[in-house]
Amino acid sequence: MKKMIISFSLIFSMALFVISCGGGSDKKSESAPESTEEATGSDAGTASENPSYDPNRGEGKFHDVQLSDKLDAKEAEEGEKIYDLKCSSCHKLTDERLVGPGWHGVTSRHKPAWIMNFMTNTDEMIDKDPKAQAMLEICMVRMPNQNLSDDDARDILEFMRKNDGVK
Repeated sequence: MKKMIISFSLIFSMALFVISCGGGSDKKSESAPESTEEATGSDAGTASENPSYDPNRGEGKFHDVQLSDKLDAKEAEEGEKIYDLKCSSCHKLTDERLVGPGWHGVTSRHKPAWIMNFMTNTDEMIDKDPKAQAMLEICMVRMPNQNLSDDDARDILEFMRKNDGVK
């Protein structure tokens, strides 16, 4: 019975992580503000409710994450290990939702800084970011803070890029 409770708790925690890591309709192009409005079903009201929040940047320490056109295979391999340990119980690598949204296409829906901020600053992003809030409404489960380091988040981002076909 104790093992069953621990297993359920672990699965639930992973599900929360998965939910918070994907979804949305943000593009890498400059059309992000329109995507934010579509994802939340609202208009510029979010900006007026929290004028200090920039929905195109996300909340956190990452502002401009530079990505190479070529995949960093070592980082992607490390990211896959972290995914297997902390993410796979809630997120699938396809576009199918498990507990959280599937990861396929996540790097085209969200900017790299947004993804890394969400992984490392989950609670504040869910509290302030309209896209994160919209995902929470769809998935109904709050992603748990996985206590990822900046390097872990970068490795997972690179694994997400690999999953999206970057070579």
